[in-house]
Amino acid sequence: MENIGKTIKNNIRQYAMLIALVVIMIFFQIGTGGILLYPMNVTNLVLQNSYVLILAIGMTLCILTGGNIDLSVGSVVAFIGAVSGTLMINMKMPMFPALLITLGIGLLIGLWQGFWIAYIRIPAFIVTLAGMLLFRGLTNTILQGLTLAPYPPEYQAISGGFIPDFLNFFGASFNVTTIVLGIVLSVLYVIMAIRKRKERDKYNFENTPTLFFIAQVIIIVAGIMLLSYWLAAYKGIPIIFVIIGTLVVIYTVFTQKTVPGRYIYAMGGNEKAAQLSGINTNKVLFFTYVNMSVLAAVAGISFSSRINSASPVAGQSFELDAIAACFIGGASAYGGVGTVIGAIIGALVMGVLNNGMSIMGVGIDLQMTIKGLVLLIAVAFDVISKRKSRG
Repeated sequence: MENIGKTIKNNIRQYAMLIALVVIMIFFQIGTGGILLYPMNVTNLVLQNSYVLILAIGMTLCILTGGNIDLSVGSVVAFIGAVSGTLMINMKMPMFPALLITLGIGLLIGLWQGFWIAYIRIPAFIVTLAGMLLFRGLTNTILQGLTLAPYPPEYQAISGGFIPDFLNFFGASFNVTTIVLGIVLSVLYVIMAIRKRKERDKYNFENTPTLFFIAQVIIIVAGIMLLSYWLAAYKGIPIIFVIIGTLVVIYTVFTQKTVPGRYIYAMGGNEKAAQLSGINTNKVLFFTYVNMSVLAAVAGISFSSRINSASPVAGQSFELDAIAACFIGGASAYGGVGTVIGAIIGALVMGVLNNGMSIMGVGIDLQMTIKGLVLLIAVAFDVISKRKSRG
């Protein structure tokens, strides 16, 4: 019992948010009369929050460097939408060259902002605030206050399309491919979890208690299979879901298993100590903002594809949603603490709150109030727990 208590204490932020997510889902499932977890609504929940999930991944890395944030991402999303709309709708450019150009522009934006933040050392708040105004102005200049629509069908499929059901040979009423992939992912997770546990035992590292480990594996496998069922019961796996899942895996491995990823945590923990240990913190900071802008471009493609238009008002408050998702998901306001998975959990908490309250007919004013309180409580929890650990 002592080991279980220690494990929970060491991971209290993420466990607390995961439990909160489950409780919130149960509450709204009851409050909406079962509508929240209806298969079509679960799919819509993923599609509606795809841009937040993508932005939260990049924002996590920025926050890890020392509590830095990027206020320009909402405007970059709108700007990328305006560029892609101009290229594909007005100029009739094929999708793939247009996508390469828009991602390249996202890279250039990151290089521009990263230079001022990392090498000139202008505070990230100021640089990205300037970027928020700059790219919102350029968006309005390109679109001249008008909305461009519609996009080509293949572009709309990025956020509105689904993976074909390759394995449905018998005309089943559900998506067989989705269920099979869910089983495969569950098996892979179990194998990796057991292998990781044996590796820690091999080197005499501290491991979670066996009962806790078994319970954790069962809960995660159950979650994977439940999600597979919900998706399979509607239309299957959305294409954007595959993109997000790929990004989550890549960035989780990058932050936890690679040297550059550990540099980000080291810088957020203590920048001066990181510099003395030989880490080029300027490069680390530069990378995180270049990466953030590229992911903002991906989010811009996702969002414009979903709404099937390039709008001058797109992306408003997206930066706040992404920042809130990171802090709610366990990132520390001081930097050096947080995970990509935690940010995803935080984004899902915000998404379920939005979706559940909308279904129940809660006014937008009360929705904003509740989300603000949730964010404040999450950050206060971080500050108070840090103060206790220091004391």
